[in-house]
Amino acid sequence: MEYEYMLMRNEKETQNRCCGGRVWCVQDICGIICAILTWSLILYAEFVVTMVILWPNPYKAYRYINFVIFNTGSFLAFASHLRTMLSDPGAVPKGNATKEMIQQLGYQEGQVFFKCPKCCSIKPERAHHCSVCQRCIRKMDHHCPWINNCVGENNQKFFVLFTFYIAFISIHSIFLAVNQFCLCIKNEWRECSNYSPPATVILLLFLILEALLFAVFTMIMLGTQLNAIWTDETGIEQLKKEEARWVKKSRWKSFQAVFGHFSLAWFSPFTQPLRAKHENYLYSV
Repeated sequence: MEYEYMLMRNEKETQNRCCGGRVWCVQDICGIICAILTWSLILYAEFVVTMVILWPNPYKAYRYINFVIFNTGSFLAFASHLRTMLSDPGAVPKGNATKEMIQQLGYQEGQVFFKCPKCCSIKPERAHHCSVCQRCIRKMDHHCPWINNCVGENNQKFFVLFTFYIAFISIHSIFLAVNQFCLCIKNEWRECSNYSPPATVILLLFLILEALLFAVFTMIMLGTQLNAIWTDETGIEQLKKEEARWVKKSRWKSFQAVFGHFSLAWFSPFTQPLRAKHENYLYSV
């Protein structure tokens, strides 16, 4: 049993990790392609908004203000995506269902606990197994291919920020593109773009289509995530209609558990709320 446990421990050191095991990264081809596609679409929007819409605009105040707003939103969206993708969502160590670990985790003889048959781990309350990550994830909401990762206890904040900032820049780019169309038509396509009228129309139409799709998708995801936090139930728990065996937090405490104490740091993808020390120790990877 101890030999099997050591094998599990060695496997977990490298599974879903890169850069010598320092960075969490799910090795799923579909997820990697979706992540690269997401970055490409953000870069396309950046190109059209900057080079086609704002750069040729004759009104300097309009140009610079919208440039700062859009690029700040794009940077925060990109940073939130990277943090969501490269953060351990709350993976439970593989093969920790040994007698020594059971005693270390504080379980008494005869006490009931759940063991995952797929990854041979002790499942904490509200943990679920992900077939893509091949791990049990604490407070797993769902596995999202667009971030190539699960949304769980440790990265839900970053996923919420990602959907929020993508929705924001999508709505902003729709406003800029429609306004650019009106400006071009008003000036009869003279000096409204550095590109020919047909090329400008195609670039703007594709931007509007992309922004509409992303705005609708991310606003729906943002709404479901906020509802999950509000009700203190993950997406899987709501889908399975699981009976709440845990003590539900109040709505404000539930938001604090994800974002921390209220401050501007709520909107930053570079800060993470502190977890209880005993939780980090008992189920750290």
